Amino acid sequence: MLIRIHPENPSERLLKMAVDCLRKGGVIIYPTDTVYAIGCDIHQPRAVQRVAQIKNIKPEKANFSLICNDLSHISDLTKPFSTTVYKAMKKGTPGPFTFILNANSNVPKLFQSRKKTIGIRIPDNRIAREIVHKLGNPIISTSVYDNDEIIEYTTDAELIHENYQQHVDIVVDGGNGGNQASTVIDCTGDEMLVVRQGKGMIEDIL
Repeated sequence: MLIRIHPENPSERLLKMAVDCLRKGGVIIYPTDTVYAIGCDIHQPRAVQRVAQIKNIKPEKANFSLICNDLSHISDLTKPFSTTVYKAMKKGTPGPFTFILNANSNVPKLFQSRKKTIGIRIPDNRIAREIVHKLGNPIISTSVYDNDEIIEYTTDAELIHENYQQHVDIVVDGGNGGNQASTVIDCTGDEMLVVRQGKGMIEDIL
């Protein structure tokens, strides 16, 4: 199913449709401030397995990030981190960054794995954050890649729907997506290190 949600003035009814789908163990594709992403409720193990199958990877080996509405969810999932990291996250969110943090004991249970780290995203996209807010907990985020060898990410939701409608329950069309992923910053060591340069610039948040 393809549903169109206005990026600046999202319909409560359509947001509820997406959230209800997630609560029932559904898988959706939704817009972020970078590229379109595949996601599900972190508390639905079968849905997590479905996302892993779509990406053709084993759930325990998947490096899924989590979309949060704000920084309040993060302590439920991560070990304590430095004031420097917190300030950078506060400055860089919502925004095009994924922060890799040391995971606490809750994360391995969610992913049925031995994951020691977790990626946290708070995108500057109202639709994604409203879905998480109404759901009440984070959702998985893994990028929608294009099959084209030259084009890395599909930006058109209708094309995404054509390609993925057999695999997901809902594609949320929030307008044209970006073609540049988030910048991934490893915050697990003594220094914050960029492990993937994307749309965000670390200089802007330090």
